Amino acid sequence: MAASLAAPAPAKGAWLETWLAAAPAASGELALLQQRGREALRQQPIPSSRNEDWRFTDLALLQTLPLTAASAAAAALPEVASGALRLNWNGSADPLADQALPAGLQRLSADEIAQGLGHTLAAAGCEQHWPVELNHAAAERVLALRVTSRSQVSLELVSAAGAGLQALRLLLLLEEKAELDLSQWIEAQGSGLHSLVIEAHLARGARLSHGLVALGQADAALLAHVALEQEPESDAQLSSVSSGWGLARLEPRAVQVDGSAQTTLRGLQLVDGQRIADTHSFVEFKGPEGQLDQLHKAVAAGQGRSVFNGAVRVPRAAQRTNAAQLSRNLLLSDRARIDTKPELEIVADDVKCAHGATVSSLQTDELFYLQSRGIGADQAAGLLQRAFCEEVLRELPAAARHWCSLERLLEAAA
Repeated sequence: MAASLAAPAPAKGAWLETWLAAAPAASGELALLQQRGREALRQQPIPSSRNEDWRFTDLALLQTLPLTAASAAAAALPEVASGALRLNWNGSADPLADQALPAGLQRLSADEIAQGLGHTLAAAGCEQHWPVELNHAAAERVLALRVTSRSQVSLELVSAAGAGLQALRLLLLLEEKAELDLSQWIEAQGSGLHSLVIEAHLARGARLSHGLVALGQADAALLAHVALEQEPESDAQLSSVSSGWGLARLEPRAVQVDGSAQTTLRGLQLVDGQRIADTHSFVEFKGPEGQLDQLHKAVAAGQGRSVFNGAVRVPRAAQRTNAAQLSRNLLLSDRARIDTKPELEIVADDVKCAHGATVSSLQTDELFYLQSRGIGADQAAGLLQRAFCEEVLRELPAAARHWCSLERLLEAAA
């Protein structure tokens, strides 16, 4: 004990202070945002296990990562889908340069960006979250797009990076009855930190289908916030698949501003080795007759750790809300760990809100059934694991589903 007390304690957040001190002066279209983020990081403590929301998420990996600007890399993906626009997005260059935008997709003006940036983050209650402030401090550009009323657009965003820090910031405005299929790919090809913040406002009757496929490696981290603000009759489906990250933390958040909207959340995370994957979701109904359909799945092997925390808030104004949340988890190793925690805060009295959580291993009777028909043990286990994952994979937008084979996910997770 005496030796421990006498040992000099490492400077708290020294790695972050070093990065802030070495960062170039704030500049460009996000200069004010950068200043705000850097000041916030100087004031806020780094999240730790003492914070309930970070109780299971060890951020020690961040201390070892290079935080110089990441170099862009090429992703090996199939050709762009017919009728879709693919943008290579690295957070520093303008992905719209020399691009002819399809009908219905427009770049937001500087005034619209100033007005809209941060609005949905505030509505979703996460504008001051530490990962968001980190993104504020580092982001050089914002990709800001409008989908015009009654238009249908398919967009692919591809981000692959080598070692270093990559900060991505996306602002979307979907006008009345606009429809957007957004397939997004994030890939780490070197040691580094990938920071993603998306905010999207869905006007009345708008529809957004967003599929995020994120493949990392053991010495890379992903911190992602996806915030939605939904007006009545809008329909939002967020699907995320992550595998391979030493640390992955995803926070999908949706607010139905006046109820009468549909939110669908799908998540799949695969962890092996000593990796950590953490999903914290938040849905708030601020009006009546809102709907939520949420399914989160995790596969944990080796000494991997999966965390899920799903918060649903139903105030008195949200009568006749219909919300269902299910967390299903597959434990493939005695040393792997899964923590799952639903949080339902219900004040309204005329609602249907259900939640459930399961943690299980591969079922011996199902394995026996397959093996009794001449299928080898390993192949039988693979088939069951595939069936478990497909329930989420098939919900991805078409392009993202085409990118995301289970074999590639398992290869990244190993």
